[in-house]
Amino acid sequence: MSLPILPVGKLPISLLQQVIKEAPQLDERILLGPGIGMDCAVIDLGSRCLVIKSDPITFASDQIGWYAVQINANDIATTGAEPKWFSCTLLLPEGKTTPADVLEISRQINQACRDLGISVVGGHTEITYNLDRPLVLGTLIGEVEKERLVTPRGAQPGDVVLLTKGVPVEAVSILAREFAAPLRAILSEEEIQTAAGYLTNPGIGITRDARIAMQAGRVHAMHDPTEGGLAAALWELADASATSLVIEREAVHILPLGARICQFFKLDPLATIASGALLLTAPEADASAIISALQAEGIQCAAIGRVHPGPSAVHEIVEGRTTLLKRPERDDIGRVYTQE
Repeated sequence: MSLPILPVGKLPISLLQQVIKEAPQLDERILLGPGIGMDCAVIDLGSRCLVIKSDPITFASDQIGWYAVQINANDIATTGAEPKWFSCTLLLPEGKTTPADVLEISRQINQACRDLGISVVGGHTEITYNLDRPLVLGTLIGEVEKERLVTPRGAQPGDVVLLTKGVPVEAVSILAREFAAPLRAILSEEEIQTAAGYLTNPGIGITRDARIAMQAGRVHAMHDPTEGGLAAALWELADASATSLVIEREAVHILPLGARICQFFKLDPLATIASGALLLTAPEADASAIISALQAEGIQCAAIGRVHPGPSAVHEIVEGRTTLLKRPERDDIGRVYTQE
């Protein structure tokens, strides 16, 4: 009997749980190791913690070096930590890569690190076979005072669920940059350029969002909606905190261009890669102050739901009816790349 072939995207939850279960945890200083919904690893160094994140860039090719830094920095930010040290492996396709290509990606990485106050501390670059485009695999280390550490486990019943910017910021930018030709059937050149510009406006980075939120009030949990979009992030947050989330779908801001592009490619905007939005929970007494502080800095933020006691689940309210929110098996954007 032949074994099933895995599709493009994250591993199925059951398989990922098996992988995580078998990972050795041999050091007692590990505060947070591998787990469903865990953005980062956390190592206890006494009064401070090291926060470690590894993430690849696989869907995007344009501005891939800049992407790699931003995406890793996003997850570091969800812990309340400051990103400090970056290392990456850059794999480039044989027969297609020029010295100028190598220098351009390196300059993207260096500039993104300078902008965020990050030092480049090492890495590896090589030309390899059977690639049709560059791949960047980044590792970023940050640090945070132990008492300021935030993890996805921290969501508490009674918390308000907040979302910044809207969704799916990253998918809009990727699709406009990688699939501009088919999008010309529904979008003008100006709209395609605007969508491609979502990379920086409203931007896929959430480091600033997280800093403002934590300065404005108590934040119990933060999470970065990446592959699988907001829907996957909500489920991951519920799993990590052993809580039940109830979300009002009408309260979730779907970016207008995002709605049109997702409709064209037949994608669910809540299940499509959504870096750029910060998902967080806060006590009701602090939620309004956090929303106001973010909006005062030009960052849209809205309350989209509530945290309830477990077991882990995510429900959505649509037109007054409450149903279980479908958990994405993989990111919808993968269907565009595999032409499904």
